[in-house]
Amino acid sequence: MNPIDRFLKYVSFCTTSDEQTNMTPSTPGQMEFARYLADELKQIGLQEVTLDTNGYIMATLPANNGEGLAVSGDRIPVIGLIAHMDTSPDASGKHVKPRIVENYDGQDILLNPAENIVLETSKFPEILHYTGQDIIVTDGKTLLGADDKAGICEIVTACEYLIGHPEIKHGKVRIGFTPDEEIGQGADYFDVKAFGADFAYTMDGGAIGELEYENFNAAACTIKVHGVNVHPGKAYHKMLNSQRIAFQIAVMLPRWETPEHTQGYEGFYHLIGMQGTVEETTLTYIIRDHDRARFESRKRELEHLVRKVNREYGEGTVEINIRDQYYNMREKVEPVMHIVERVEQAMKEIGITPKVQPIRGGTDGARLSFEGLPCPNIFAGGENFHSRFEYLPIPSMQKAIELIIKIVQVKD
Repeated sequence: MNPIDRFLKYVSFCTTSDEQTNMTPSTPGQMEFARYLADELKQIGLQEVTLDTNGYIMATLPANNGEGLAVSGDRIPVIGLIAHMDTSPDASGKHVKPRIVENYDGQDILLNPAENIVLETSKFPEILHYTGQDIIVTDGKTLLGADDKAGICEIVTACEYLIGHPEIKHGKVRIGFTPDEEIGQGADYFDVKAFGADFAYTMDGGAIGELEYENFNAAACTIKVHGVNVHPGKAYHKMLNSQRIAFQIAVMLPRWETPEHTQGYEGFYHLIGMQGTVEETTLTYIIRDHDRARFESRKRELEHLVRKVNREYGEGTVEINIRDQYYNMREKVEPVMHIVERVEQAMKEIGITPKVQPIRGGTDGARLSFEGLPCPNIFAGGENFHSRFEYLPIPSMQKAIELIIKIVQVKD
Protein backbone atom coordinates (compact mmCIF):
# COMPACT_ATOMS: atom_id res chain seq x y z
CA MET A 1 0.00 0.00 0.00
CA ASN A 2 1.34 3.47 -0.77
CA PRO A 3 1.85 5.73 2.26
CA ILE A 4 -0.88 8.20 1.27
CA ASP A 5 -3.59 5.55 1.09
CA ARG A 6 -2.24 3.98 4.27
CA PHE A 7 -2.39 7.27 6.17
CA LEU A 8 -5.91 8.05 4.90
CA LYS A 9 -7.03 4.63 6.14
CA TYR A 10 -5.46 5.20 9.55
CA VAL A 11 -7.21 8.51 10.15
CA SER A 12 -10.58 6.85 9.58
CA PHE A 13 -10.19 5.26 13.03
CA CYS A 14 -11.40 7.43 15.90
CA THR A 15 -8.68 7.05 18.53
CA THR A 16 -9.15 10.09 20.75
CA SER A 17 -7.82 9.30 24.23
CA ASP A 18 -9.69 10.17 27.43
CA GLU A 19 -8.02 10.55 30.82
CA GLN A 20 -11.34 10.24 32.66
CA THR A 21 -12.03 6.58 31.88
CA ASN A 22 -9.26 5.07 34.05
CA MET A 23 -8.80 2.31 31.47
CA THR A 24 -5.93 1.26 29.20
CA PRO A 25 -6.40 1.91 26.39
CA SER A 26 -8.62 4.74 27.53
CA THR A 27 -11.03 4.47 24.57
CA PRO A 28 -12.29 1.48 22.53
CA GLY A 29 -11.32 3.02 19.18
CA GLN A 30 -7.65 2.65 20.08
CA MET A 31 -8.00 -1.11 20.51
CA GLU A 32 -9.91 -1.35 17.26
CA PHE A 33 -7.06 0.46 15.50
CA ALA A 34 -4.49 -1.69 17.31
CA ARG A 35 -6.11 -4.90 16.05
CA TYR A 36 -6.07 -3.52 12.51
CA LEU A 37 -2.39 -2.58 12.82
CA ALA A 38 -1.38 -5.94 14.29
CA ASP A 39 -2.99 -7.72 11.33
CA GLU A 40 -1.33 -5.33 8.88
CA LEU A 41 2.11 -5.88 10.41
CA LYS A 42 1.71 -9.63 9.98
CA GLN A 43 0.53 -9.21 6.40
CA ILE A 44 3.55 -7.16 5.35
CA GLY A 45 5.87 -9.78 6.80
CA LEU A 46 6.96 -8.55 10.22
CA GLN A 47 7.62 -11.23 12.83
CA GLU A 48 6.91 -11.64 16.56
CA VAL A 49 3.84 -9.43 16.29
CA THR A 50 2.11 -9.10 19.66
CA LEU A 51 -0.88 -7.10 20.87
CA ASP A 52 -1.47 -7.18 24.62
CA THR A 53 -4.65 -6.51 26.57
CA ASN A 54 -3.59 -2.91 27.22
CA GLY A 55 -3.33 -2.13 23.51
CA TYR A 56 0.47 -2.19 23.13
CA ILE A 57 1.82 -3.56 19.86
CA MET A 58 5.34 -4.92 19.39
CA ALA A 59 6.85 -6.49 16.29
CA THR A 60 10.22 -7.40 14.79
CA LEU A 61 11.90 -6.73 11.50
CA PRO A 62 14.64 -9.39 11.62
CA ALA A 63 18.21 -8.54 10.74
CA ASN A 64 19.21 -9.47 7.20
CA ASN A 65 22.95 -8.85 7.45
CA GLY A 66 24.17 -12.32 8.26
CA GLU A 67 25.56 -12.65 11.77
CA GLY A 68 24.39 -9.25 12.93
CA LEU A 69 27.89 -7.82 12.78
CA ALA A 70 29.26 -4.79 11.02
CA VAL A 71 32.31 -5.05 8.75
CA SER A 72 34.40 -3.93 11.73
CA GLY A 73 33.18 -6.92 13.73
CA ASP A 74 31.10 -4.82 16.14
CA ARG A 75 27.59 -5.99 17.03
CA ILE A 76 24.87 -4.14 15.15
CA PRO A 77 22.57 -2.45 17.68
CA VAL A 78 18.91 -3.35 17.89
CA ILE A 79 17.05 -0.16 16.98
CA GLY A 80 13.49 0.59 18.13
CA LEU A 81 10.90 2.65 16.27
CA ILE A 82 7.95 3.90 18.32
CA ALA A 83 4.77 5.87 17.63
CA HIS A 84 1.43 6.33 19.39
CA MET A 85 -2.03 5.36 18.22
CA ASP A 86 -4.19 7.86 20.08
CA THR A 87 -5.02 11.41 19.06
CA SER A 88 -5.39 14.41 21.33
CA PRO A 89 -8.68 15.14 23.13
CA ASP A 90 -8.02 18.84 22.43
CA ALA A 91 -10.02 18.51 19.20
CA SER A 92 -12.47 15.99 17.82
CA GLY A 93 -11.01 12.95 16.09
CA LYS A 94 -14.37 11.50 15.04
CA HIS A 95 -15.40 11.29 11.39
CA VAL A 96 -12.19 12.84 10.09
CA LYS A 97 -12.66 13.97 6.49
CA PRO A 98 -9.22 14.50 4.95
CA ARG A 99 -8.60 15.87 1.50
CA ILE A 100 -5.48 16.55 -0.52
CA VAL A 101 -4.70 20.09 -1.65
CA GLU A 102 -2.61 19.50 -4.76
CA ASN A 103 0.24 21.84 -5.66
CA TYR A 104 -0.55 24.26 -2.82
CA ASP A 105 -0.54 27.80 -4.21
CA GLY A 106 0.46 29.73 -1.07
CA GLN A 107 -3.00 31.21 -0.49
CA ASP A 108 -5.50 30.76 2.33
CA ILE A 109 -7.15 27.31 2.20
CA LEU A 110 -10.93 27.15 2.45
CA LEU A 111 -11.40 24.01 4.51
CA ASN A 112 -15.16 24.13 4.85
CA PRO A 113 -17.22 26.27 2.47
CA ALA A 114 -20.49 25.61 4.31
CA GLU A 115 -19.13 26.97 7.60
CA ASN A 116 -16.50 29.31 6.12
CA ILE A 117 -13.66 27.66 8.01
CA VAL A 118 -10.38 28.92 6.57
CA LEU A 119 -6.76 27.97 7.19
CA GLU A 120 -5.31 31.48 7.01
CA THR A 121 -1.68 32.09 6.10
CA SER A 122 -1.65 35.16 8.35
CA LYS A 123 -2.37 32.98 11.39
CA PHE A 124 -0.37 29.94 10.26
CA PRO A 125 2.49 31.34 8.16
CA GLU A 126 4.50 28.10 8.36
CA ILE A 127 2.28 26.66 5.66
CA LEU A 128 3.97 28.94 3.14
CA HIS A 129 7.08 26.75 3.46
CA TYR A 130 5.12 24.07 1.60
CA THR A 131 4.06 26.08 -1.42
CA GLY A 132 4.01 23.85 -4.50
CA GLN A 133 3.58 20.66 -2.46
CA ASP A 134 0.59 18.36 -2.02
CA ILE A 135 -0.83 18.80 1.48
CA ILE A 136 -3.39 16.73 3.40
CA VAL A 137 -5.87 18.90 5.35
CA THR A 138 -9.14 18.39 7.23
CA ASP A 139 -12.60 19.85 6.65
CA GLY A 140 -11.96 22.19 9.58
CA LYS A 141 -14.22 20.33 12.00
CA THR A 142 -11.77 17.77 13.38
CA LEU A 143 -8.06 17.31 13.81
CA LEU A 144 -6.31 15.30 11.10
CA GLY A 145 -4.47 12.74 13.23
CA ALA A 146 -0.98 13.12 11.79
CA ASP A 147 0.03 13.21 15.46
CA ASP A 148 0.85 10.41 15.45
CA LYS A 149 -0.73 8.34 12.69
CA ALA A 150 1.78 9.88 10.29
CA GLY A 151 4.53 8.40 12.48
CA ILE A 152 2.89 4.98 12.43
CA CYS A 153 2.41 5.16 8.66
CA GLU A 154 6.05 6.07 8.14
CA ILE A 155 7.32 3.20 10.29
CA VAL A 156 5.04 0.61 8.66
CA THR A 157 5.81 1.82 5.14
CA ALA A 158 9.57 1.85 5.79
CA CYS A 159 9.42 -1.71 7.14
CA GLU A 160 7.37 -2.86 4.15
CA TYR A 161 9.96 -1.32 1.83
CA LEU A 162 12.87 -2.96 3.63
CA ILE A 163 11.16 -6.36 3.49
CA GLY A 164 10.69 -5.88 -0.26
CA HIS A 165 14.29 -4.77 -0.78
CA PRO A 166 16.53 -7.33 0.94
CA GLU A 167 19.56 -5.82 -0.76
CA ILE A 168 19.36 -3.02 1.85
CA LYS A 169 21.18 -4.53 4.80
CA HIS A 170 20.00 -3.73 8.30
CA GLY A 171 20.19 -5.07 11.81
CA LYS A 172 17.26 -6.16 13.95
CA VAL A 173 14.55 -3.50 14.25
CA ARG A 174 11.85 -3.51 16.91
CA ILE A 175 8.52 -1.77 16.38
CA GLY A 176 6.34 -0.41 19.20
CA PHE A 177 2.96 1.29 18.97
CA THR A 178 1.44 2.65 22.18
CA PRO A 179 -1.96 3.92 23.35
CA ASP A 180 -2.75 7.04 25.39
CA GLU A 181 0.40 9.07 24.80
CA GLU A 182 -1.66 12.26 24.53
CA ILE A 183 -2.89 11.91 28.12
CA GLY A 184 0.57 11.13 29.49
CA GLN A 185 0.03 7.40 29.90
CA GLY A 186 1.71 5.99 26.78
CA ALA A 187 4.63 4.46 28.65
CA ASP A 188 2.61 3.12 31.60
CA TYR A 189 2.65 -0.51 30.45
CA PHE A 190 5.46 -0.43 27.88
CA ASP A 191 7.70 -3.43 28.61
CA VAL A 192 11.20 -2.10 27.90
CA LYS A 193 12.81 -5.46 28.64
CA ALA A 194 10.52 -7.34 26.27
CA PHE A 195 11.05 -4.67 23.62
CA GLY A 196 14.74 -5.50 23.70
CA ALA A 197 16.16 -2.53 21.81
CA ASP A 198 19.48 -0.85 22.58
CA PHE A 199 17.92 2.54 21.84
CA ALA A 200 14.87 3.81 19.99
CA TYR A 201 13.32 6.76 18.23
CA THR A 202 9.79 8.10 18.52
CA MET A 203 8.44 9.29 15.18
CA ASP A 204 6.35 11.94 16.88
CA GLY A 205 7.84 15.33 16.03
CA GLY A 206 6.44 18.08 13.86
CA ALA A 207 7.90 19.73 10.79
CA ILE A 208 10.47 18.11 8.52
CA GLY A 209 13.98 18.15 9.99
CA GLU A 210 12.98 18.27 13.65
CA LEU A 211 15.23 16.20 15.91
CA GLU A 212 14.76 16.47 19.64
CA TYR A 213 16.44 14.99 22.67
CA GLU A 214 15.36 17.58 25.25
CA ASN A 215 11.88 17.99 26.64
CA PHE A 216 10.08 19.60 29.52
CA ASN A 217 10.12 18.28 33.03
CA ALA A 218 6.40 17.96 33.64
CA ALA A 219 3.95 17.80 36.52
CA ALA A 220 0.17 17.90 36.90
CA CYS A 221 -1.35 19.96 39.68
CA THR A 222 -4.86 19.93 41.12
CA ILE A 223 -5.96 22.68 43.51
CA LYS A 224 -9.28 22.24 45.35
CA VAL A 225 -10.87 25.18 47.13
CA HIS A 226 -13.58 24.52 49.73
CA GLY A 227 -16.12 27.25 50.34
CA VAL A 228 -19.27 27.86 52.38
CA ASN A 229 -22.54 28.70 50.66
CA VAL A 230 -25.41 30.56 52.30
CA HIS A 231 -28.18 32.73 50.90
CA PRO A 232 -26.51 35.84 49.42
CA GLY A 233 -28.91 38.04 51.36
CA LYS A 234 -27.59 36.59 54.62
CA ALA A 235 -23.97 36.07 53.52
CA TYR A 236 -22.26 38.80 55.54
CA HIS A 237 -19.21 37.24 57.27
CA LYS A 238 -20.63 33.77 56.57
CA MET A 239 -20.19 32.99 52.88
CA LEU A 240 -16.84 31.76 51.60
CA ASN A 241 -16.98 31.77 47.80
CA SER A 242 -14.59 29.09 46.57
CA GLN A 243 -14.66 30.47 43.03
CA ARG A 244 -13.43 33.88 44.11
CA ILE A 245 -10.61 32.31 46.14
CA ALA A 246 -9.67 30.18 43.14
CA PHE A 247 -9.47 33.32 40.99
CA GLN A 248 -7.26 34.88 43.66
CA ILE A 249 -4.83 31.96 43.44
CA ALA A 250 -4.81 32.07 39.65
CA VAL A 251 -3.85 35.75 39.49
CA MET A 252 -1.10 35.31 42.09
CA LEU A 253 0.94 33.37 39.52
CA PRO A 254 3.19 35.38 37.16
CA ARG A 255 1.03 36.39 34.20
CA TRP A 256 3.93 36.20 31.74
CA GLU A 257 4.87 32.63 32.69
CA THR A 258 2.16 31.01 30.62
CA PRO A 259 2.32 29.11 27.30
CA GLU A 260 1.20 32.09 25.25
CA HIS A 261 4.06 34.24 26.59
CA THR A 262 6.95 31.74 26.56
CA GLN A 263 9.09 29.98 23.99
CA GLY A 264 12.29 27.93 23.60
CA TYR A 265 13.58 26.81 26.97
CA GLU A 266 11.19 29.02 28.98
CA GLY A 267 8.86 27.17 31.35
CA PHE A 268 5.32 27.98 32.40
CA TYR A 269 2.26 27.38 34.54
CA HIS A 270 -0.74 26.45 32.39
CA LEU A 271 -4.29 26.56 33.74
CA ILE A 272 -6.02 23.87 31.70
CA GLY A 273 -9.25 23.50 33.64
CA MET A 274 -11.53 25.34 36.07
CA GLN A 275 -14.75 23.93 37.46
CA GLY A 276 -16.66 25.17 40.42
CA THR A 277 -19.52 26.50 42.46
CA VAL A 278 -19.60 28.68 45.55
CA GLU A 279 -19.18 25.49 47.60
CA GLU A 280 -16.19 23.97 45.79
CA THR A 281 -13.88 24.90 42.92
CA THR A 282 -11.10 22.92 41.25
CA LEU A 283 -8.21 24.39 39.30
CA THR A 284 -6.14 22.05 37.13
CA TYR A 285 -2.63 23.11 36.08
CA ILE A 286 0.24 21.62 34.22
CA ILE A 287 3.74 22.75 35.22
CA ARG A 288 6.57 22.70 32.69
CA ASP A 289 10.26 23.64 32.65
CA HIS A 290 13.34 22.29 30.86
CA ASP A 291 15.58 23.11 33.83
CA ARG A 292 15.12 20.64 36.69
CA ALA A 293 15.91 23.17 39.43
CA ARG A 294 13.42 25.70 38.06
CA PHE A 295 10.87 22.91 37.68
CA GLU A 296 11.18 22.05 41.38
CA SER A 297 10.99 25.76 42.22
CA ARG A 298 7.72 26.11 40.32
CA LYS A 299 6.16 23.31 42.31
CA ARG A 300 7.31 24.88 45.57
CA GLU A 301 5.86 28.24 44.50
CA LEU A 302 2.40 26.75 44.03
CA GLU A 303 2.60 25.07 47.43
CA HIS A 304 3.69 28.39 48.95
CA LEU A 305 0.70 30.20 47.44
CA VAL A 306 -1.67 27.60 48.84
CA ARG A 307 -0.18 27.97 52.33
CA LYS A 308 -0.51 31.74 52.03
CA VAL A 309 -4.20 31.52 51.08
CA ASN A 310 -4.89 29.03 53.86
CA ARG A 311 -3.39 31.47 56.38
CA GLU A 312 -5.90 34.05 55.17
CA TYR A 313 -9.03 31.86 55.01
CA GLY A 314 -8.29 29.05 57.41
CA GLU A 315 -6.33 25.80 57.27
CA GLY A 316 -7.88 23.26 54.91
CA THR A 317 -9.64 25.84 52.75
CA VAL A 318 -7.34 24.94 49.88
CA GLU A 319 -5.81 21.55 49.09
CA ILE A 320 -3.08 20.93 46.54
CA ASN A 321 -1.88 17.77 44.86
CA ILE A 322 1.14 17.76 42.53
CA ARG A 323 2.12 14.68 40.54
CA ASP A 324 5.28 14.45 38.45
CA GLN A 325 4.58 13.14 34.93
CA TYR A 326 7.95 12.90 33.18
CA TYR A 327 11.44 14.41 33.15
CA ASN A 328 13.84 15.89 30.61
CA MET A 329 15.28 13.01 28.57
CA ARG A 330 18.47 14.98 27.90
CA GLU A 331 19.90 13.57 31.13
CA LYS A 332 19.69 10.04 29.69
CA VAL A 333 20.50 10.77 26.05
CA GLU A 334 23.64 12.88 26.49
CA PRO A 335 25.74 9.88 27.59
CA VAL A 336 24.84 8.16 24.28
CA MET A 337 24.88 11.11 21.90
CA HIS A 338 25.90 8.85 19.04
CA ILE A 339 22.21 7.96 18.66
CA VAL A 340 21.42 11.61 17.94
CA GLU A 341 24.42 11.98 15.66
CA ARG A 342 23.25 8.91 13.75
CA VAL A 343 20.04 10.70 12.79
CA GLU A 344 21.77 13.99 12.02
CA GLN A 345 24.10 12.23 9.59
CA ALA A 346 21.23 10.28 8.01
CA MET A 347 19.27 13.50 7.49
CA LYS A 348 22.19 15.16 5.77
CA GLU A 349 22.69 12.17 3.50
CA ILE A 350 19.12 12.44 2.18
CA GLY A 351 19.12 16.21 1.85
CA ILE A 352 17.40 17.29 5.08
CA THR A 353 18.76 20.08 7.25
CA PRO A 354 18.59 18.87 10.88
CA LYS A 355 16.72 21.16 13.26
CA VAL A 356 17.90 20.14 16.71
CA GLN A 357 15.66 21.86 19.23
CA PRO A 358 13.98 21.31 22.58
CA ILE A 359 10.48 19.85 22.70
CA ARG A 360 7.99 22.19 24.31
CA GLY A 361 6.09 19.15 25.47
CA GLY A 362 6.87 15.50 25.98
CA THR A 363 6.74 12.13 24.26
CA ASP A 364 6.66 8.50 25.30
CA GLY A 365 10.41 8.66 24.73
CA ALA A 366 10.89 10.92 27.73
CA ARG A 367 9.67 8.30 30.21
CA LEU A 368 11.19 5.42 28.27
CA SER A 369 14.59 7.10 28.42
CA PHE A 370 14.39 7.00 32.21
CA GLU A 371 13.41 3.32 32.06
CA GLY A 372 16.60 2.37 30.25
CA LEU A 373 15.62 2.97 26.61
CA PRO A 374 17.23 6.21 25.34
CA CYS A 375 14.71 7.57 22.90
CA PRO A 376 15.11 10.85 20.95
CA ASN A 377 12.24 12.21 18.88
CA ILE A 378 12.15 12.57 15.07
CA PHE A 379 9.77 14.55 12.89
CA ALA A 380 6.59 12.92 11.58
CA GLY A 381 6.02 15.86 9.24
CA GLY A 382 2.72 17.40 10.33
CA GLU A 383 1.93 20.92 11.51
CA ASN A 384 -0.69 22.45 13.83
CA PHE A 385 -1.08 19.30 15.91
CA HIS A 386 -4.10 19.05 18.26
CA SER A 387 -6.00 21.47 16.03
CA ARG A 388 -8.69 21.43 13.36
CA PHE A 389 -6.16 23.34 11.28
CA GLU A 390 -3.72 20.42 11.36
CA TYR A 391 -2.15 19.47 8.04
CA LEU A 392 0.45 17.09 6.63
CA PRO A 393 2.70 17.93 3.65
CA ILE A 394 3.04 14.68 1.72
CA PRO A 395 6.74 15.22 0.80
CA SER A 396 7.54 15.51 4.53
CA MET A 397 5.96 12.13 5.19
CA GLN A 398 7.87 10.62 2.27
CA LYS A 399 11.15 12.04 3.58
CA ALA A 400 10.45 10.57 7.03
CA ILE A 401 10.07 7.13 5.44
CA GLU A 402 13.35 7.61 3.58
CA LEU A 403 15.02 8.71 6.81
CA ILE A 404 13.93 5.59 8.72
CA ILE A 405 15.35 3.39 5.99
CA LYS A 406 18.64 5.29 6.16
CA ILE A 407 18.84 5.18 9.99
CA VAL A 408 18.52 1.40 10.29
CA GLN A 409 20.75 0.63 7.30
CA VAL A 410 24.04 -1.08 7.98
CA LYS A 411 26.91 0.75 6.30
CA ASP A 412 29.75 -1.08 4.60
